[in-house]
Amino acid sequence: MLSAQNRMTRSTDFDATVKHGLRVTQPDLVIHARRGEQASPPKVGLIISKSVGSAVERHRVARRLRHVARSVLPELDSDHVVIRALPSSRGAASARLERQLRAGLRRIRQLMGPRG
Repeated sequence: MLSAQNRMTRSTDFDATVKHGLRVTQPDLVIHARRGEQASPPKVGLIISKSVGSAVERHRVARRLRHVARSVLPELDSDHVVIRALPSSRGAASARLERQLRAGLRRIRQLMGPRG
């Protein structure tokens, strides 16, 4: 579970991250990220549409992604990250989702360059 300070809850944060951040696509996820303010904690938001499946399946995917996102929080500095689950994520194991998230975040860090 993500702590309250690490959850992205405001629609303006979601919008800014998706519209103005960098995007990396993985087989089961699309990851959007942008730099947050230097002193702020990292924020993670999830987008899980109805195309992923029934409410039960969407909640299962959300629980897996929250658990995976919690494991990568120390690597995020003050970044804002939105994870969009694709329909194929429904059948993906947590380990696979974690590998894809880590690979996507590594690529985003390469594209963003050093913090300055």
